[in-house]
Amino acid sequence: MKTNTFRTAVIISAVSMLLPLAGCDMFRSLAGRPTAEEVELMRIEKLKAEEAVRRHRVDSLARLQAEMEDSLAIMDSLSQIQGTILNPSEMGGLFTTRLDSRYYIVVGSFRSRHNAESLFSEVSANGYHPILINFRNGFNSIAVSPSDSLREAFRALKTVKAEPFCPDDVWILVNE
Repeated sequence: MKTNTFRTAVIISAVSMLLPLAGCDMFRSLAGRPTAEEVELMRIEKLKAEEAVRRHRVDSLARLQAEMEDSLAIMDSLSQIQGTILNPSEMGGLFTTRLDSRYYIVVGSFRSRHNAESLFSEVSANGYHPILINFRNGFNSIAVSPSDSLREAFRALKTVKAEPFCPDDVWILVNE
């Protein structure tokens, strides 16, 4: 019995001497929990993910700011060439035509459908693919160069203004 007590005492003292050397990580790993190193790695990964989200937001805001600055510059340029931008609601709204693009260059608006069809033929003869837009206020408009970009619409406006069929009061329709 003395040997058993001695062995127990030796085991207890060995465990108590090794316990400070083992630390909490040993008990964490025995319990199936992450060690301090693993916890630190998880914290770093979480910080990286949060930083990526912040970076994405900042990039989105920078893109939006650049688009706004571009739009303002285009609007300034448009006013310098006496251009106009109108929304379909300012023309009484669309009657039956469904527009697929956001911007169109309108080269003529007529109450008379016959006049609209004449311009339609002339525009087609000059290599454009016009569309006829009917408004609720009774106007029939001929539009060319559909685009989803204001920058592209402005470029198209400058090009169309040089065409022989284009009147001075050409304008950009914004389909919103």
